[in-house]
Amino acid sequence: MSTSFTEGPSDPTVQPVPASVVEKVDAADTTLHNPRRAVLSLGSNLGNRLETLQGAVDAFEDTPGVRVKAVSPVYETEPWGVEPGSQPSYFNAVVILKTTLPPSSLLERAHAVEEAFHRVRDERWGARTLDVDIVAYADVVSGDPVLTLPHPRAHERAFVLAPWHDVDPAAELPGRGAVAALLDAITREGVAPRKDLELRLPE
Repeated sequence: MSTSFTEGPSDPTVQPVPASVVEKVDAADTTLHNPRRAVLSLGSNLGNRLETLQGAVDAFEDTPGVRVKAVSPVYETEPWGVEPGSQPSYFNAVVILKTTLPPSSLLERAHAVEEAFHRVRDERWGARTLDVDIVAYADVVSGDPVLTLPHPRAHERAFVLAPWHDVDPAAELPGRGAVAALLDAITREGVAPRKDLELRLPE
């Protein structure tokens, strides 16, 4: 189910997308033969962070063999693995795709999208204009060092689990269990919803 997010008068809640948009997205699925479901995590802490995340969402929608089905709310997150205050905060979101691309090709596309937004890989945990991680691909569990599935640290990252849970409360991380339970088991400290920001589903 395709879902969009808007801020309500008091409590921001998940709102259904207008029927016309749902029909367009679902109709686009007819161009995909036996698509698989994939979950991506997006992050940006350099430049215009929201614009970059939206650009990444649009770039995946423009990818042959990919349809963006849902986009999560935006979260602001303290950088992972570095000294507090040493980098700008991140904007994070999760995107759910239907795709006919195999995992390796989806990874190649993710790297191409990062490079289009001038991602630099000088250091681990370094600041970046765009970070794209494949969190899960269907129910695949693989220890391939090039692309480990599901993402080996997704189960301990609130900035992945919280937006994923928002967009799909019944989601499960293959081999780890329900996203809701995983989220309950970790801290959300430093991971805050940005109720004033929104990413759009591509039209």
